[in-house]
Amino acid sequence: MSDLTTLSISELQAGYRQGDFTPVDAVRALEDKISKVDSAIGAYLSRDVQTALTAAEKADIGLPLGGVPIGIKDAINVLGEPCTCSSKILAGFRSPYDATVIAKLRAAGAIPFGRLNMDEFAMGSSTENSAYQKTRNPWDTSRIPGGSSGGSAASVAACEAFATLGSDTGGSIRQPASLCGVVGLKPSYGRVSRYGLVAFASSLDQIGPIGRSTRDCAAILNAISGKDPHDSTSLDVPAEDFTANLGRDLKGVKLGIPAEYFVDGMDQRVREKVESSIKLCEQLGAELIPVSLPHTQYAVGVYYIIATAEASANLARFDGVRYGHRAKNPRDLLDHYMRTREEGFGSEVKRRIILGTYVLSSGYYDAYYLRAQKVRTLIRQDFTKAFEKVDAIICPTSPDLAFKIGERVDDPLRMYLADIFTIATNLAGICGISVPCGLVEEDGKNLPVGLQFLGKAMDETRLLGIADAFERTGSQQVLTALPKN
Repeated sequence: MSDLTTLSISELQAGYRQGDFTPVDAVRALEDKISKVDSAIGAYLSRDVQTALTAAEKADIGLPLGGVPIGIKDAINVLGEPCTCSSKILAGFRSPYDATVIAKLRAAGAIPFGRLNMDEFAMGSSTENSAYQKTRNPWDTSRIPGGSSGGSAASVAACEAFATLGSDTGGSIRQPASLCGVVGLKPSYGRVSRYGLVAFASSLDQIGPIGRSTRDCAAILNAISGKDPHDSTSLDVPAEDFTANLGRDLKGVKLGIPAEYFVDGMDQRVREKVESSIKLCEQLGAELIPVSLPHTQYAVGVYYIIATAEASANLARFDGVRYGHRAKNPRDLLDHYMRTREEGFGSEVKRRIILGTYVLSSGYYDAYYLRAQKVRTLIRQDFTKAFEKVDAIICPTSPDLAFKIGERVDDPLRMYLADIFTIATNLAGICGISVPCGLVEEDGKNLPVGLQFLGKAMDETRLLGIADAFERTGSQQVLTALPKN
């Protein structure tokens, strides 16, 4: 039997139907691969193999995702499993319920498998902020995989997972997907329920899939999307088949080229790969149209005001009273709160809580938070105007290749700028996807480059069709060059 872990979801399911192997075989193959390679990658925080095997034995392969194991970011609740958000403050906590996306995956026949490492409370771009371990890039283990869904992307790239769920607040699915050479989809805000996702920034967070192909991501989105009465921000829109536009070409597709996404300071090799991919799209029949997103220059600043403000409010619940870490022998209630949070939160989380509390404080709310919300509206309007002329926007996912572990730990601003091309998507509430577009040699290792397509809100079917058309021609070299472990 060939290595099952290299298969896409569609290939895995075809093997089930043909009787070549079973879901039990798939779970055992994953566990074998994880035991061999994860000590070098550090993608998994935990996994319950026996529970997964039991589910695999009962799997109905006739269901849309029947018998497909899917890895889960450690910010998404799965009944009975740890959910730490890679933070000491939630050490020992086990989920008392399934998040809505997990319930939907189970209904589609999928098998939730393992808890994947992340930046603490999804605050980071490198997965170096985890309280438990660093995750490494499978293409070069001296480098970061991106973040905050670094474990979710690295596990797919290292063939330790067929596909995974991540969350994206400012690029946390797309940026690690880009740096790990896999496909990552950030759905429109409201497309997927956030119930059971531990909140970072409630107006920005969105759960989405990471996989080996656009088709795999579309299949997962089919399963997890839809209105949820538990989440008032989820939208009641007609159900769609997100695979409907797959297999088409780019003839007649209008792609917007935003000048603001090709800035000074971008790695020249990344620029060249992206520009050659854009030319390829034109050769495949796409019409390239210049568009302007003038308020993009303010996106990073706006994001780090709004996101930190919301984080300050959301993380106030972690006080050691009801669950998680609790300081020993406090002098009084105030001492309990202060020492519990001091001991439980890492430095980056503390930094963002302080920033968020500051911009919400009396005397600064209007100067910072209120003004940021106004600029957010302008950013959203820029995209609305652009989508009046084009079907999608094409641009880089990340300005850089995967950087060395530790290289930016002491430079928060430089770390924050790693998401400069992804943040505006979340502020506007639109959808975006990163697909591989080439490899660059660095220090004797091949490092992936990601190409980003952005679509208007609730236009995932069209976006996925466009990404798939490019993927089937432009990124084949990457998809067949996954790291051999």
